Amino acid sequence: MKVTVVGDLLLDVDINGTATRLSPDAPVPVVDVAGIRRRAGGAGLVAALLMRDGHDVALVTALSDDDGASHLRRALSGVQLLAGAPLAPTPTKTRVRIGSHPMVRFDEGCGPAPVPECTAEMLAALGSAEAIVVADYGRGITFNADLRAALVEAARRIPVVWDPHPAGSEPVPGAAVATPNLAEAIGAAKAAGPDPAGADAASAGKRLLERWGSTAVLVTRGSAGALLFASEGEPLPIPAPATPVDDPCGAGDRLADSLAVYLGLGLGLPDAAARAVEDASAFLAEGGAASLGAASLAMGEGGTGTGGTGYRAAPVDTTPDGEWLAESVRAAGGTVVATGGCFDLLHAGHARTLAAARTMGDCLIVCLNSDQSVHRLKGPHRPIVSMQDRAELLLALSCVDAVVVFDEDTPEACLERIRPDIWVKGADYEPGGLPEARLVAGWGGRCVTVPFQPARSTSVLAEALAKVG
Repeated sequence: MKVTVVGDLLLDVDINGTATRLSPDAPVPVVDVAGIRRRAGGAGLVAALLMRDGHDVALVTALSDDDGASHLRRALSGVQLLAGAPLAPTPTKTRVRIGSHPMVRFDEGCGPAPVPECTAEMLAALGSAEAIVVADYGRGITFNADLRAALVEAARRIPVVWDPHPAGSEPVPGAAVATPNLAEAIGAAKAAGPDPAGADAASAGKRLLERWGSTAVLVTRGSAGALLFASEGEPLPIPAPATPVDDPCGAGDRLADSLAVYLGLGLGLPDAAARAVEDASAFLAEGGAASLGAASLAMGEGGTGTGGTGYRAAPVDTTPDGEWLAESVRAAGGTVVATGGCFDLLHAGHARTLAAARTMGDCLIVCLNSDQSVHRLKGPHRPIVSMQDRAELLLALSCVDAVVVFDEDTPEACLERIRPDIWVKGADYEPGGLPEARLVAGWGGRCVTVPFQPARSTSVLAEALAKVG
């Protein structure tokens, strides 16, 4: 299904770790960072979920040109991005967790922003959609007059599901469903004026149904399920399956995108709403938004990395972002490219090989030997640079979309998980003679080589540095 998402982009950063001691400076826990993950939030999460489900997704939004925007572009590889230029930096929400327990969240640039521009391409994406999700996060996109007019027109033809925000605009008249949570519904109803019936879900839902002019209002209530208001009668209660929840982040996004898809497929409103509530519960049971990501760096606690860094290599199944990216790109009809190696002392030869590989497809995933793997392959004095730093340097290159670390001596287990369409190596190998050639051919992939860069290698660079020292 062709689904267009309209809304505000956020960058979500998850910092995960352990805490076994208090700081000597203040009675606060010291967090030993075990992993940092950056992912698309807000309307970006809605788009990422729809793409993961195999839909043709366009995202109408505003996107800056700062470092946060580059992470969002990487996370949304495979989504058609149609963006006006905002007059503000990328809003970022950074969450710190100890184990599964949230400790603190830092928000940067998440306040109101000027209304972004609208382009003809953005309006065209609304006209060609089969369903629309509006993910309003209060950053101004839904206040654009041209977009609102186009959404009013679209609502006459197709289902428009509107997930409102207290700092955003009201849903356009004719929207199929508005999906505020309980606090948002009561707040919006109070803003409309005093309510003699009191401030509860039932009275708020009825007032908003009348005020917004939408076909229905679905008030979500967490573990209590939802209430569906679609007429002058009593609201329809929709129960939610019992679900253990560590972090409810993303539940509303999952519900809104599922609801739009079910309505686009022709399901009746009560059935579509019930299935959407079930999908949101299942999403939380799987770990919610924190289980998704783009590029991440996985580290262990007090491990055996080189140089006394305290990092240890993570096996491939603890860094699934490369797998998720590969699945997303394939679902969108793209080509997945992968390459691998130690990448110790990153040099110009590496950069040229990686840049050439990226031109062959729609994403480039690097399979990176762990510190232990490099030690076994290269000898007791290698790697020179720890896994954490090697991964971070690779991800800093614009041509690299994800890094997956493996502990084995060969990348075959890693390749089995990613299943790239193209596996790239330097021209010092023969494509047919690569150990991975038969494996890659097994799922219809192929091995290719790129020109070898003479006199550029880690060994040559290490020898030169030794002379300087």
